[in-house]
Amino acid sequence: EVQLVESGGGLVQAGGSLNVSCAAAGFTFDHYSIAWFRQAPGKEREEVSCISGNGAAAYYADSVKGRFTISRDNAKNMVNLQMNNLKPEDSAVYYCANPLSCEGYEKFVTSYLGPGAQVTVSS
Repeated sequence: EVQLVESGGGLVQAGGSLNVSCAAAGFTFDHYSIAWFRQAPGKEREEVSCISGNGAAAYYADSVKGRFTISRDNAKNMVNLQMNNLKPEDSAVYYCANPLSCEGYEKFVTSYLGPGAQVTVSS
């Protein structure tokens, strides 16, 4: 059974940093890309970032480029999203998903939704 469990996040002032992690199980981890999405109350899901299975390629939404860094540890089946210079508009619940490829990851629909990690940025 595929499991994707997010952790981390929290409350921080604007300009601060937070980290969210995604722990994966139930599939061959390095065969899959891992993508991060976020959803704020009353808003549609927004893609954030994606990293390829071997970690060689990473992609970012324009809204987070230069501030967020995605990385993965295939030995631990973990993906990390380091978020710096956070803005109030980054506040959302962050979810990870496992598309086969980062190409078109913005449209990926996941069947395996974890609990999410709450990120709240105060102004």
